[in-house]
Amino acid sequence: MLDIFGRSERTCDGVSRRSFLKVGGLAVGGMSLPGLLRHNAAAAAEGKTPSKKSVILIWQAGGPSHLDMYDLKPQAPAEIRGEFRPIRTNVPGIEISEHLPLQSKIMDKLAIVRSAYHTNAGHGMGSQWMLTGYEPAIEINTNIFPSCGSVVAKMLGANDAALPAYVNLPRPINMGKAAYLGASYNPFSPESDPNSDGFQVRNLKLPGQVDLPRLGRRRNLLSQLDTIRRDIDLAGDMEGLDTFYKDAMHMVTSDKAVKAFDINQEADDLREQYGRNDLGQSCLLARRLVEAGVTYVTVQAGGGWDTHGDNFKQLKTRLLPQFDSALTALVNDLHDRGLQDDVLVMAMGEFGRTPRINGNAGRDHWPGAMSVVYAGGGLKMGQVIGSTNDNGEFPATAAATPGCVLSTMYHALGIDYKHAFYDQAQRPLSILAEGKPIAELL
Repeated sequence: MLDIFGRSERTCDGVSRRSFLKVGGLAVGGMSLPGLLRHNAAAAAEGKTPSKKSVILIWQAGGPSHLDMYDLKPQAPAEIRGEFRPIRTNVPGIEISEHLPLQSKIMDKLAIVRSAYHTNAGHGMGSQWMLTGYEPAIEINTNIFPSCGSVVAKMLGANDAALPAYVNLPRPINMGKAAYLGASYNPFSPESDPNSDGFQVRNLKLPGQVDLPRLGRRRNLLSQLDTIRRDIDLAGDMEGLDTFYKDAMHMVTSDKAVKAFDINQEADDLREQYGRNDLGQSCLLARRLVEAGVTYVTVQAGGGWDTHGDNFKQLKTRLLPQFDSALTALVNDLHDRGLQDDVLVMAMGEFGRTPRINGNAGRDHWPGAMSVVYAGGGLKMGQVIGSTNDNGEFPATAAATPGCVLSTMYHALGIDYKHAFYDQAQRPLSILAEGKPIAELL
C-alpha cells in the first residue's frame, strides 16, 4: 500500500485543505484513488465523437480582490478604492490594475466579466457553488454536487485514452470531487510541486521489481477476485473502481502520460516566462497536459488570496506578479501553438473581497461581486462584460450567477448543461441548477 499525503492549507475559517490518496490496495474504504482516469471508451461505445476542446481553470482559492485587479474604483472614497491605480490596456477604454501590466498588453486576448456574484460568504459553500453551480444548504468539507471537472470527465472523457480526463495541479483542490457521479470521475493529481527540482509524478511508472509480465499476472489475479469483490460491495463502488483499475493499467503500460508530465522538456526561457514558482509551473504543466489529451485541468497554486490583512502588500509583492506572469504566459503560449480556440482558460475564486478596507489594511469576504476572466475557447475576447455599482458592491449591469459562469464554459465544450444525472437516491439532477451562457461571450 502506498500512501501519499498532501500538504495542509487553511483559510480564515479554519477549514483544512489537507487530503490524502491511497493506491495499491484492492479496497479503499470509500477513499479516492490517485489517477482515477476517465477515457473515451463509453463515448466510443455510444458512437459519439469525443470533443477535442479542453479547459484550464486557475482556481484562486480564498477569494481574489476584484477591486484591486479588474474592477478598480478610482473615484470612490479612499477606504474603498485602496492603494492601487488603473492602467490602460491594449483595448481602448478598458483599464485594469497597475499590478497586472503583462495582462494589460494582451487584453485583446482576454474577456473580463465584472458582474459575477452569489450570496454565500463561506469558503466551503462559496467554493462548492462556484465549482458545481449548486448552492449547498450546509457547510461541508467535501462535494455534495459534482465539480465541473468531474462533470466534464463524465460527459466527454479524455481527449487521449492514455491520459486522465480530469487533473488537479499540483494537488487535489477542495470541492473538486465527483460526488454521486462516482470515484472514476475524481481528479488525478501528481501531489508534487512542478517547480521543484525533484518533481515527479508517482505511480506513473512500474516499481523496479515489477515488469510487464508480472503486472499481467497481477491483473489476472485481480480479475479472478472480481466476483468476491462484487459480493461484498454494499456501496455500489465497484463499477467506479473497475474503471480506475482498467484505466490505471492503461496508463502505467504506456509512456504518454509520463511524457506529458515531464515539464523538464520545456525550454528554460519559457519556464521563466511562466514564473519559477508553483503557480507558473503548474500553468505550464497544464498546457502540456491539455496539449497531450487531458480535457480539464484545475490549477490551485500560489495561494494566499484570503487577504484579511495587508491586502495591498500581499497583492503587489507576490500574488499579482505571479498571477500576471502565469496567466499571460499561458495565454500567449496557447496562441503561439494555435490552441487558442481549442483551450478555454478561466480564472476565478469563490468570491470577491469587501469594498471597504478593514482595520488590518485587508479586505474580507464579499460574494456580492467578483470578476471572472476568460481566454480563448472560441469565445469573443477583448471585452469587459457587466459592471458593478460605484463602490464595487453589487452588479449594476449584466449580473452573472455561478450558473451563468459555468454554463458558458460547458457551452464552449459542447456540453448540454441541462443534461440530467441521477444521484444516489435516483433523483434526476441537471448539470446546473440555474443560469445560461453569457451572451456577450458567444
